[in-house]
Amino acid sequence: MHGPVLVSWLLAALAAGSGGYCGWRVRRGTADPACGGHHHRTRRESDVLEAAMGLGMAGMALLPGVFWGWPYALLAAVLLVAALAGRGAAGLRAHRLHHAIGALAMAYMALAMAGGGGSAAGGHPGHHGQPGGLPLLTGALLVYFGAYALWEGSRVLAVGGPAVAPLPRACRAAMGIGMFAMLLWT
Repeated sequence: MHGPVLVSWLLAALAAGSGGYCGWRVRRGTADPACGGHHHRTRRESDVLEAAMGLGMAGMALLPGVFWGWPYALLAAVLLVAALAGRGAAGLRAHRLHHAIGALAMAYMALAMAGGGGSAAGGHPGHHGQPGGLPLLTGALLVYFGAYALWEGSRVLAVGGPAVAPLPRACRAAMGIGMFAMLLWT
């Protein structure tokens, strides 16, 4: 990632914490089975994907490189096919499309960071790499993830009562903020 070392470490901590929490939810199986099998599968799939994204974001923030792009490009392709194939409820397809956009953004950032030279964690002191991405694409992704982070954040604030757990939504908002911050430094 291009930018200050402290920002890289803070982003890595945020992403690792969010991804770790989602991974813990998968292991623990905290998706609510009372909501029906479809919701349980969707929540579990979401937690797996969010764990992969969070841990990948943490790794990319500390050790940028083109090698991060390939697994996320493959994941994006699989999710795009699943979202566009028309199977499952509209909410599930939209959810997969969101994760496909996230995976594509991760692959794009890996390639852009590799092409820009320099890095926060591995660059030379006093040398700042130039952004390597396409300004229009970076801008579109910034708008998308900025809006997503605000939307999820507003849902966290709107949660009422003890029956609704706001932590998963807060993690999604944190992941959106993390993607937004990483795109700023792309």
